[in-house]
Amino acid sequence: MIAMLLAMLDNMIIGTAMPTIVGELGGLNHLSWVVTAYTLATAASTPIWGKLGDLYGRKGIFITSIVIFLIGSVLSGAAQTMGQLIGFRGVQGLGAGGLMVGVMAIIGDLIPPRERGRYQGMMAGVMAFAMIGGPLVGGTLTDTLGWRWSFYINLPLGAVALVMVSTVLHLPKKRSKARIDYAGAALLTVAITAMVLVTTWGGTEYDWDSREIVSLATLAVLAGLALLLVERRVAEPVLPLHIFRSRNFSLMTLIGFLVGFVMFGAMTFLPLYQQTVQGASATNSGLLLLPMLLSMMLVSLFAGRATTRTGRYKTFPIAGGALIVTGLFLLSTMDTGTSRLVSGCYMAVLGAGLGFLMQITMLVAQNSVEMRDMGVASSTTTLFRTVGGSFGVALMGALFTQQVQDAMAGRGGPGAPSFSEGAAQLDAASLAELPAAAREAYQSAVSAGTHIVFLIAACVAVVAFVAAWFVHEVPLRGEGPGEASEEPGNAGTAAAAVAAPPGSAAVTGGTDGETGPGEASAEPGNAGTAAGPDGAAGGGGPAAPKEPAGRPG
Repeated sequence: MIAMLLAMLDNMIIGTAMPTIVGELGGLNHLSWVVTAYTLATAASTPIWGKLGDLYGRKGIFITSIVIFLIGSVLSGAAQTMGQLIGFRGVQGLGAGGLMVGVMAIIGDLIPPRERGRYQGMMAGVMAFAMIGGPLVGGTLTDTLGWRWSFYINLPLGAVALVMVSTVLHLPKKRSKARIDYAGAALLTVAITAMVLVTTWGGTEYDWDSREIVSLATLAVLAGLALLLVERRVAEPVLPLHIFRSRNFSLMTLIGFLVGFVMFGAMTFLPLYQQTVQGASATNSGLLLLPMLLSMMLVSLFAGRATTRTGRYKTFPIAGGALIVTGLFLLSTMDTGTSRLVSGCYMAVLGAGLGFLMQITMLVAQNSVEMRDMGVASSTTTLFRTVGGSFGVALMGALFTQQVQDAMAGRGGPGAPSFSEGAAQLDAASLAELPAAAREAYQSAVSAGTHIVFLIAACVAVVAFVAAWFVHEVPLRGEGPGEASEEPGNAGTAAAAVAAPPGSAAVTGGTDGETGPGEASAEPGNAGTAAGPDGAAGGGGPAAPKEPAGRPG
């Protein structure tokens, strides 16, 4: 929890410190790279951290990622130029890529599937706490101790995390003789970097049809195709393609991408609407997000505990998809006359939908793969959520910009700001200095921009709602999924699992007929009940009777 708080809190704190940083270091035209460098490094390193944990053991790899993150924090706090800060933020991002996936994979290793919902509900609480407390802590530190403490604050937290992980966390040590897939890692890094740059620069730094954006998009496609060819041939691929054969894993990856798309977009444009249209200050706009964040935290805790109690989860992504669509549609109806109370209620609906989906997607994804692929499954799901967020912010930003430009054309009057990257950031004080007609025109334009953004996001969320209906539910048992693989050649996995000593981590079936995490049931007579989610017994043999729903492991 502490390590995850490190990664989450850092992003939220830095946002409020950026104006002060620019004032001291200069380099306003490179400001976006402070965020982009971190995002790029995090996205590109996430799958590699996950695979390294699978090969060499999670504890040492996890500690390494914490150390790298702290080194990046110290260097960022000591930066003397904007160029140095951008480079050191990249170092910080490399460590952050291992923090999130390490947390997810370690919980997948330690906690049986049926219990994971409760723990991942706690993780959602940490995320909400970081989102709420980050802006307040960042503003306080910047005003009292200076912006450098926005980075140095990571050191005491990181020290506690290192001590706790080193002394309390007990994981089995392992050392694989398999070679690292360097070619796959390089191609994956190139593909991710090109995709993130396309979504970051497209429509802002360069036109979407410019040579730079087209070249980056082409590079991303070519690197992706080359990655597919390489991963089919190497012994230990950094991104095993067989995990996508599981229907549940593929669906959860898609839903995670869409959740990232919606969540990061909402977190970007809701404060803009609150500051510009509703007249909130920067700090107050963070507090006005409380209905969404608290709703997300409470619902996530409820969903986690309900999953632990019943072992069932399919209703949660369906309910989450429906609430997200509803919440985004309600947000799209906001205009210049919408009160803070009404917008708060709309945000609470969206937060409830996100709460149903945030952690359940990771739980189901982990339950769909073998134990040996736990790290790469966690990293892949995290990666797609990150890339989805990058796409969401970029595409919504382009739509927002175009809509505001159209709305401002010919109706701003004297003194109206021409819409640009800077004009989007007009705060309440700046707006108050504009002529009344210009101010009202600008507020109406921003309201129109948020309308189209949330309406498009609602349409995107419909895909997540539809995908949730195709999830195949396998009741989670206390000791693990315990289903046998129905893939040819894996007939021995169920028998091996049952033969394993009670309490040992046996490789048993996943949720979609693939081998997956879990432990052998110690109950007599259960050797033949390792049916896959489609009712198929292991090894293609005769169908075994299904376990009664809700039966404890």
